[in-house]
Amino acid sequence: MDFGDIGANIPTILTVVGLILLQFFLRRRRKPEVTHREIAQGLLTEVRLDQALAESFHLRRKPKKFEVVSWQLNKTKLDFLDQPLQVALSDAFTTIEDFNRQIDAAKKHKSASYMINVDVGKIKGPLSKSKQGLEEWLQLTTGTNEPPPKYPGMLDGLFGGR
Repeated sequence: MDFGDIGANIPTILTVVGLILLQFFLRRRRKPEVTHREIAQGLLTEVRLDQALAESFHLRRKPKKFEVVSWQLNKTKLDFLDQPLQVALSDAFTTIEDFNRQIDAAKKHKSASYMINVDVGKIKGPLSKSKQGLEEWLQLTTGTNEPPPKYPGMLDGLFGGR
């Protein structure tokens, strides 16, 4: 191997390595603590999506699972909400998690018999109570129940969006 020409390429190599390290360290920065507003907004978004899925549940040939990610991440952090709202959220998402298990079983066994017990009418009430309660809480604390706009960062165009 001839390393005679490597001296001419050292600035290019160092620049590439530097950019890779810069991107690595920019991506590794810690995410800030999740605020009560962000938790409530995430749950409200999930409740709205689950309501839409419940409305169209029996119209689909293949059932789609309900969303529970925000609930699973934040169900132990809801002490800032009033007790009836916590109960409504718990009722709704406990039932939804049971529905998701039934949907998984139906897909696994390729049988519609598991879907007989899925009565989406049972979650419509708790979901509407949850939606109303979360909207009221957001309205009282932030003045709006819509998510704040997200603005792109300085390096998002260069290194990709968040």
